[in-house]
Amino acid sequence: MKRHLLIATVLALPVAAVATAQTPTPIADLVRGTTATIEGTVERILDEDEFRIADASGRIDVYIGPNIVSFDTGERVTVRGFVDDDLTKEFYARELVRANGEVIRFDRRYE
Repeated sequence: MKRHLLIATVLALPVAAVATAQTPTPIADLVRGTTATIEGTVERILDEDEFRIADASGRIDVYIGPNIVSFDTGERVTVRGFVDDDLTKEFYARELVRANGEVIRFDRRYE
């Protein structure tokens, strides 16, 4: 019985971790060097591989390179990735979910 309980507990841990990683973090609360999910509105297109996203707490530049995806300013998106640990806080996208449910995964050659 204890063995089954231990197995059930171990199997439940990754699921809980994934569920937490999926919960959007306010942009103002992002911590350098961590993975996160953010949600907001595309505020500005900065380059062919970078855009700025904003939520009620702030804004951050999102790098999707070396990929090119066209976004519309004002589009609501959810982005999963990690926060750069350099002086300038920037978000490196691994996956983006558009308002229509389309999921776009990005090549991660920049890691």
